[in-house]
Amino acid sequence: MGNVVILDAKGKLTLGDGDVLLKDKIHSLAQQGHKHVVLNLGDVPYVDSAGIGEIVGSYTTLSRVGGTLRLLNLTKRIHDLLAITKLLTVFETFTSEDEAVRSFPTTV
Repeated sequence: MGNVVILDAKGKLTLGDGDVLLKDKIHSLAQQGHKHVVLNLGDVPYVDSAGIGEIVGSYTTLSRVGGTLRLLNLTKRIHDLLAITKLLTVFETFTSEDEAVRSFPTTV
């Protein structure tokens, strides 16, 4: 949508089950010049420490190229995990895709 890529994650985000896919996709998007990414976690039932690590890694990757990562549709479990780890203070989270997209600058 405009200069924002919406990445819909599905399935578990755990060590060996999604973490490498997320890392590869974020690196690929960054190399293609896509700096603003909304990561939709609505269909992600479970995240372990490797998954959290990769979400943080994705945030760092995009930050290095002048972009940012927003999180969308956190499940209660993921929200609680981010709260416990204090990562909710790092990420902007949204329940509406439209709000998440509008939160980015309108210019590339």
